[in-house]
Amino acid sequence: MSKTALTVVPPGSTIGMLGNGQLGRMTALAAANLGYRVHVFGPDQDSPCAQVAATETLAAFDDWAALEAFARSVDVVTLEWENIPTATIDFLAARVPTVPGSAVLAVAQDRVAEKTFANNLGIGTAPFRAVNDVESLRAAVAELGTPSILKSTRMGYDGKGQVRLAPDSDLAAAWESLRTDAAVLEGFVTFACEVSVIVARRSDGVMAAFPVVENRHAKGILDETVVPAAVTPAVAEEATRIARALTEALGVVGLLAVEMFVTPDGRVLVNEMAPRPHNSGHWTMDFCATSQFEQLVRAVCGLPLGATDILAPCMMKNLIGDDVDQWHALLAEPGARLHLYGKAEARPGRKMGHVNRPR
Repeated sequence: MSKTALTVVPPGSTIGMLGNGQLGRMTALAAANLGYRVHVFGPDQDSPCAQVAATETLAAFDDWAALEAFARSVDVVTLEWENIPTATIDFLAARVPTVPGSAVLAVAQDRVAEKTFANNLGIGTAPFRAVNDVESLRAAVAELGTPSILKSTRMGYDGKGQVRLAPDSDLAAAWESLRTDAAVLEGFVTFACEVSVIVARRSDGVMAAFPVVENRHAKGILDETVVPAAVTPAVAEEATRIARALTEALGVVGLLAVEMFVTPDGRVLVNEMAPRPHNSGHWTMDFCATSQFEQLVRAVCGLPLGATDILAPCMMKNLIGDDVDQWHALLAEPGARLHLYGKAEARPGRKMGHVNRPR
């Protein structure tokens, strides 16, 4: 991937943020510490990001008049959610520097495209087959077997948009439940642990990788991140190499988070990637030399990338739904660092905040 000249967006400028959830919120707070304003654009009222941003545009991602005005008001645009329509990214990119670009999102938004992209670089993934109807699902199951996982190619996250298939599963019912015409069947991978690496990249190709961390899930949602991951140096080196290779090949400007499986025999296989801050990087807010959110600001504004050293071994715990009711006890816990997202209603499966702890 070719590099471009580095353009510095100095403090005092305004960063446009597409998407107004908690990742945008934490980026806006980090940006403010460096002297930047954030103008957030998104469709949700009383959003986590809008609560702390300097300016808000409340509009749909296909509201071209609102996007035109937004582009005129900011100096650079980035995002906190990879499912922004690529047409929106292209519209803005014609008017103001916008990163990452639509070519990155076209890969990251589609599970088949991202796995194919990785495989074309010689990077392993779980075996997979594209599926577009019940007949192709039956053929894919015949090839990959069960257990396996059927996932929608687009928009799935936190366990949504996927069905686990067993030998006795009703394939027609499983297909109907996804309510899509584009899916992927992934063969089951026996793994020792799941890890992730977040890489920052500037437009001139300079990169910095955060340390390898281990992720533990519950009900399809990230529950805990353990820092550092208890893997061998060889596995850590390979996971970092893979994440950097994907970041470079995609030409990401900003952050790329890569989730990977580590098999019992030490192989590292890519599961998913997201060109934005990631839940598994929240620990960096309190236990890393530079937080992932500050690093995003540094990368998109062409600033020197920060150090990524672990300050102390730690653990991040998500607060899902009613877990947030523990806020008082968590504030009283020595060493705990509580981060709440300002969401008005706690619902099952909804990320309300997180807590970082030393370990």
